[in-house]
Amino acid sequence: MTEIIIAGIGQTDVGEHWGRSLRDLAVEAILQALDDAGGLRPQMLVVGNMLAPLLSNQSHLGALLADYAGLNGIEAYTVEAADASGAAALRQAWIAVRSGFVDAALAVGVEKATDRIGADLELALATLTDSDYELEQGLTPAAQAALLARRYLHDFQLPRESLGVFPQLAHAHAVDNPHAMFRRAISAELYARAATTQAPLNVFDGAPFADGAAAVLLTRADLLPANFPHPRVAIRGSATVTDALALHDRPDPLDFRAARLSAQKALTQAGYNHIEEMDFFEYSDTYSIYAALSLEAVGAAPRGGAPQRASTGAFNRDGRLPCATLGGLKARGHAGGATGLYQAVEAALQLRGQAGPAQLASARRGLIQSLGGPASVAITHLLERLT
Repeated sequence: MTEIIIAGIGQTDVGEHWGRSLRDLAVEAILQALDDAGGLRPQMLVVGNMLAPLLSNQSHLGALLADYAGLNGIEAYTVEAADASGAAALRQAWIAVRSGFVDAALAVGVEKATDRIGADLELALATLTDSDYELEQGLTPAAQAALLARRYLHDFQLPRESLGVFPQLAHAHAVDNPHAMFRRAISAELYARAATTQAPLNVFDGAPFADGAAAVLLTRADLLPANFPHPRVAIRGSATVTDALALHDRPDPLDFRAARLSAQKALTQAGYNHIEEMDFFEYSDTYSIYAALSLEAVGAAPRGGAPQRASTGAFNRDGRLPCATLGGLKARGHAGGATGLYQAVEAALQLRGQAGPAQLASARRGLIQSLGGPASVAITHLLERLT
C-alpha cells in the first residue's frame, strides 16, 4: 500500500490570544498547511477540539471552519477525545486517505482557552473526568495528576524534586521554538522554590492551558506533484487504545496501559519492535508525572526510573532518546484539542530538517503520543522520513 505523506503543515503561536477568535486561529493554521502543500485541496476536513461548546459557545466546527477556510462543500466534522482530540483528528484523516475514500484529508486542531477564565475554565476542564464518580466529588484533572504523583513518589521512594527534571527539559528545549508560549529555561533551584498547587505538584509541574491551532494535510505518495518541495515524511503507524476513565477503576493507576499498548501497535505496524529504534519521542507532559509514566509505559525507562534516567540527559536533544524537542506541552503550551497536531507539525519539522536551532542530528523516525486525561485514551503515531 502506498505511503501516507504529510504534504502540508501549519501552526499558530501558542499563547493567550485575547483579541482573536477560535475560527481565526484555525483558519490561519489551515491556510499555512494548504500553502505548504503547494495548494493541494483536501476532500475532507477533520477538526480536533476539546471544549469549544463550553468555552467558546461554538459547536459544528466542521462546517464553520470549512466555510471560513474557503473549503465549503467538502466533508467536514469534529472529533473529541479530551486532550488527545487533535491526535484523533489526525488518525481519522490518516484512515480516510489510507482507505482510498479520499485523496487528501486535512486535520486541524484548535482551542480557545481564554474565552473563559477562572472557575468557568476549571469546570470545563473537569468535565474530562468521570462526571458521576470524580467530578461530583470535586476531583479535577490537576487533582488526578497530584494523586498519581503522590502514589508514584511514595511507591518508588523518590523526593518531590525528582519530577522537576521534566519541566526543566521542556523549558530548555522551548528556547528554540518561536511558536512556544514560554521560551525561557528554568533551573532546579527555581523549580524547588516554586509554589505548590496540588501537593506534591507545583506551578511548574502542569502545562499551561492556552490558545492555538495546528494543521496537517495528508495525501498518498503517488498523488504528490513531481516538484513536491519537501522531504517525504510518512505516517507509517497509527494506533488508539482506551483505558478506564476513572482512576479508581484501574488495577494499577501507575501503569499507563493505553500508552503502552498504543505505542506497541504503532511500532509493530511500521515494522519496529522498541522505542529505542526511534530518533525522538514526543510525549504528553500535561503534568510532569505524565511524562514519567509515559516514558515508563513505552519502555524508555524502568518503572520508577524515568526521573533518574532523565537526570542523566538521556531525553535531552543530544541524548539517547530526545523528548519534547520543541518544548512539549509544558513550555510550548497545551492548546487542548490542537496539541496532538502541534506534536505532528513539530515531528514533521524535525524529519524534514526544518526545525532550525532545535534540529536533531540525523532524525529519520519518531514516535508522537497524545493522551486524553491520565491515559484514558492514548493515540500514537509513528512518522518516518522516506527521502
